[in-house]
Amino acid sequence: MRVLILGAAAGGGLPQWNCGCPNCVSARRGEIPPQTQSSIAVSADGETWVVLNASPDIRTQFLDQPALHPRSVRHSPVAAVIVTNGDIDHIAGLLVLREKTGFDLFATGEILQIFKGNAVFGVLDPDHVRQKRMQIDVPFEPAKGLTITPYHVPGKVPLFQETGEVDTAMISENTIGLEIRANGRTLQYVPGCAMITSQIKDRFASSDHILFDGTVWENEEMKKTATGVKTGLRMGHIPISGPQGSLAQLADVTTPAKTYIHINNTNPIWRPGAAERQQVLDAGWTIAHDGLEIDP
Repeated sequence: MRVLILGAAAGGGLPQWNCGCPNCVSARRGEIPPQTQSSIAVSADGETWVVLNASPDIRTQFLDQPALHPRSVRHSPVAAVIVTNGDIDHIAGLLVLREKTGFDLFATGEILQIFKGNAVFGVLDPDHVRQKRMQIDVPFEPAKGLTITPYHVPGKVPLFQETGEVDTAMISENTIGLEIRANGRTLQYVPGCAMITSQIKDRFASSDHILFDGTVWENEEMKKTATGVKTGLRMGHIPISGPQGSLAQLADVTTPAKTYIHINNTNPIWRPGAAERQQVLDAGWTIAHDGLEIDP
C-alpha cells in the first residue's frame, strides 16, 4: 500500500490567510514549511489512486504529486474520492474536480444529502461523477486491491449545519473513520474525532498504521492564541495533550505506527524545536507534513 499525504493541516491551512499567529508568521517567513488542508491518497498498486477528503487545495496537491498527474490528454489516475465528513475543508475541493473526468464519489447518506441539497455541487456531472452511498461497517472496494470500511467516530455536524445547542460527540453518519486494507496491510484514517471510544482503540490496536486527528495541542488553544473562542472539543476535535488527550489515551496502543494529521495552524507541534513537538516525537508519533509518503 502506498499512502501520500497531500495535505497535513486543518481547515485554513498553514499559514491561514487571515492569521498573524506566531506559526503563520513563521510559515510566511519560510521558518515553518507551509501546509495545505487535510487530504491523503492511497493506492494498492501505485497506478490507481483513491483520494480521501477533497481539500480546497486539491489542485495544488495534485500538481505536487507526479503519481496523480494525467497520463493522456484527458485522464486521471484517481478512481475515487471518499469524504469522512461534510466540513468545508473536506468537500470544497470537489468543485475543482468538475472538468468531466470520471470518478466515484463515496460518502455516507448524511453527507450525500449535503451534495444533493446544494445546487453548486451540480457542477459534478452525474454522467461522470458517480455518487455512491457508503454503509457503516460494510467494506467496499473503490479500486482494485483496496478495501475500505467506514466506521463511526464521535463528532458533530458540519459548521454550516449547526443550529442551537450542538452535540459535539454524537455517533452518526456525519463523522466517520476509514479502515483501509491492501496487500495484507491495514491503515486507519481518522482526521476528525471528538472522543476515543473503546471500539476505536480496539480497531487501532490490530492495525499497522494510524493517521489521527492532531488538530489542537490543548483544548483552550484557540483562546490562548487569541485566534478564536471555541475549544478544541467544541470544534469536534480531541486535544493532543492532557490526561484525556489523544497522546495519553493512545499511549498503550503500541502495535501500529502513529501519525498526527489535520493539524491546526495554531498548534505548537508545527514549530521546530518546540517542547510540544518533541513530546509527540518522544512518544513515538510522527507529525504529518505535505508530501510525506507512508509505507504502512
